Amino acid sequence: MASASFLKSSPVIEKSEYFKGQPLLRPPQMAAVRCNVAPSALTVRASYADELVKTAKTVASPGRGILAMDESNATCGKRLASIGLENTEVNRQAYRTLLVSAPGLGKYISGAILFEETLYQSTVDGKKIVDVLVEQGIVPGIKVDKGLVPLAGSNSESWCQGLDGLASRSAAYYQQGARFAKWRTVVSIPNGPSALAVKEAAWGLARYAAISQDNGLVPIVEPEILLDGDHGIERTFEVAQNVWSEVFFYLGQNNVLFEGILLKPSMVTPGAESKDKATPEQVADYTLKLLKRRVPPAVPGIMFLSGGQSEVEATLNLNAMNQAPNPWHVSFSYARALQNTCLKTWGGRPENVKAAQEVLLVRAKANSQAQLGKYTAEGESEEAKKELFVKGYSY
Repeated sequence: MASASFLKSSPVIEKSEYFKGQPLLRPPQMAAVRCNVAPSALTVRASYADELVKTAKTVASPGRGILAMDESNATCGKRLASIGLENTEVNRQAYRTLLVSAPGLGKYISGAILFEETLYQSTVDGKKIVDVLVEQGIVPGIKVDKGLVPLAGSNSESWCQGLDGLASRSAAYYQQGARFAKWRTVVSIPNGPSALAVKEAAWGLARYAAISQDNGLVPIVEPEILLDGDHGIERTFEVAQNVWSEVFFYLGQNNVLFEGILLKPSMVTPGAESKDKATPEQVADYTLKLLKRRVPPAVPGIMFLSGGQSEVEATLNLNAMNQAPNPWHVSFSYARALQNTCLKTWGGRPENVKAAQEVLLVRAKANSQAQLGKYTAEGESEEAKKELFVKGYSY
């Protein structure tokens, strides 16, 4: 019989106490958590369960979503290069400061995913970025995967690395103020996907999720179905059904607490190079049907990625999905679809910071309205309508 193992419990801490050094904790309390295996085979430890559930619900709160600003330094460099800036820490710091300090951002944004550099970084004014987010009512999160590498034995597919050392890194991120994590893996339809690639993606996500929860971080589970390809929406639906089935099977096998995770999937759309385009209503119909078939209602939030859709397209599709009540909080976790126009408005010029922040707030508010099913595209700029898809895009 496997021996019982336990993790220190972490009581819920008030926001004002959240990040002021080491919080004073009550003595550990243990409790058994039921799971779908025989008690004689396994006893699941009491964990940060209450805190995980509370964090997940906070991120999945009405009218709010996630700002994904976890681009690696290399990817951030590509963004900066598009506006003529060098990829230096000073320039990355200036841009990230612009984002997190936008006045009133927390009205529309509940969580912000950070790159490791950003989690430990300060603003240009010397204030910790984590503290700025908390003051805005935004939960700090952290990208924990180590990127995609070729998957041997597959059809030129990838797998996501980063499990080695993840437990110790997650514990350190928690101490630094992070309360949720993100791990992105991808599945390519033009390349198969092979059964090997799907299983590897699902297993990696499940192991990451279990390790994250063990260390107090709500795991964002991100099985991205890449937009690359000329396939139709039916093919995307078919592949996504298979991928999501595997993901939730292995999450269960790893005793992941579903109430303490967030799902960050792709919307069900045709391939970016398909001749058949889908309306927001069609995207909503296929995507919601998939959610109902594969995602337990215990999962508190579905935070969609934009995956190269234009800013307006991503918002319209989200709005279409919220025209009727859903079992989950159906919202957004966008990077380019929140930042593209903002970045171009800024252009690296200090005098443009305020205007860029206003543009960011316009996009954040639009997606807030979409989460509530109240968005209209009236008055949207031409820049916001431009497609952001890049074939073979890497983060």
